Amino acid sequence: MTSPKNLFEWLTEITVNKTPITEISEESWDKFNSYMIHRYVSMNIDYIDIANYIQKINPQNKKQIYSIYKEMIPKKKVWLKYTKNEEKKNYQELAEYIADYYECSLGEADYYIDILGISVRSILWKMGVEEDETEKLIKKALL
Repeated sequence: MTSPKNLFEWLTEITVNKTPITEISEESWDKFNSYMIHRYVSMNIDYIDIANYIQKINPQNKKQIYSIYKEMIPKKKVWLKYTKNEEKKNYQELAEYIADYYECSLGEADYYIDILGISVRSILWKMGVEEDETEKLIKKALL
């Protein structure tokens, strides 16, 4: 009996070992995290469509998800790199100004800042923020 103990062992089972479901111990299924499996598999450009298709299956159907991935992904060693957002947003003060201007939440203000970009300068000026302070906020947030 095979017993994958963590996410990476499960990914190896899916891509390389291809162990039949009947040969995987029942205790191992508790370590199978459908969400993270989908997340890692989708990071490979060749497997995006597969992951998109399989994500529609109920995450509690772990054996079914494993079985489909096992059959659809070619048997070869692949590196499934987890890509995370490396951009640190550091514009709390700017978000507060935009939230006040649009009368919205800080989350929505972050979204507006992303959309507006440098155009937030005119909003800050309308709100009476000094030009030096405006430039400092924009530089901290957008550069």
